[in-house]
Amino acid sequence: MDFLLPTLATVAAYLVGSLSFAVIVSRAMGLEDPRSYGSGNPGATNVLRSGSKPAAIATLLLDAAKGWLPVMLVRWWGPAWGLDGGTVALVGLAAFLGHLYPVFFRFQGGKGVATAFGVLLGIDALLGLAAALSWLIMAVFFRYSSFASLVAAVFAPFFYWFGDGVAWRADARITAAIVVMALLLAWRHRENIRRLLAGTESRLGSRGGKPRQS
Repeated sequence: MDFLLPTLATVAAYLVGSLSFAVIVSRAMGLEDPRSYGSGNPGATNVLRSGSKPAAIATLLLDAAKGWLPVMLVRWWGPAWGLDGGTVALVGLAAFLGHLYPVFFRFQGGKGVATAFGVLLGIDALLGLAAALSWLIMAVFFRYSSFASLVAAVFAPFFYWFGDGVAWRADARITAAIVVMALLLAWRHRENIRRLLAGTESRLGSRGGKPRQS
């Protein structure tokens, strides 16, 4: 029975992560499906290309919340049920995978940046803040969301590990989950990496239009 609660928590986190808020918010606000324009990615950055900042902000916050909430629920109530850092790692990774491969949307999801930030924020507020600040600095200076996301992903495991003894204690299982998220995020950005190298990547704030980019 020791595996039952962690398994249930992990499955629940995946299902929460599978809620593609870029699509849900766009439909609710009468906008085009974000998978039909720009990069075709159902995420906040692509929703911004629709011209609706409120829709992009709502998508960003909700995508982050679905990564944050499962982790925080385990942190709040897990210890009373014997759930530890291993379950925190599992539910965080599951919520992230749900965003990448959502069961409710034919496993065609986004790139996971906002959800990853939510997971990091749930693990520790300062960790999430450090990753978000890294993204913001890179985005302001270079105006490429993809590049900023990749930099933040690379630094996130180091922020967590070297923060041991300052504001949080490093757990090897949580470290492993953060590394896996960083690798998957880089994989999901492989086309962006090619466009960055070719100098054809869209900058923040540019309108998407059609046809969608691969």
